[in-house]
Amino acid sequence: MLKRFCTAKVSGAVVTEAALHYEGSLGLDAAILQAAGIRPYEMALVANMANGNRFETYLIPKPAGSGAVCLYGGAARLGKPGDELIIMVSGWLDPAEAVLFEGPRVIRLLPGNRLPAGTR
Repeated sequence: MLKRFCTAKVSGAVVTEAALHYEGSLGLDAAILQAAGIRPYEMALVANMANGNRFETYLIPKPAGSGAVCLYGGAARLGKPGDELIIMVSGWLDPAEAVLFEGPRVIRLLPGNRLPAGTR
């Protein structure tokens, strides 16, 4: 039996843009994606700390080092610039993988959606 685990988490992500007329997704600085071990277009559960909204979407890379956290399409109705998000990615593990799983890669962003020193 496969079990679902949180494999990556980005906390402290502050929305920089919300654009309703877009195909829909969440744009995230490519350096943050890489540091968290998240692949472009991977699905994520997003929790908005400002208003309690939770939604699922896919993540698209924005320019590395830009600090971009962009709500697009319908997700733009669930938050606004300045809102703090938690972005969680999960994966299905079989029993052998689950035994070896040490927990998610957690990235806590600094102000300006910057990565902590030494994070790559």
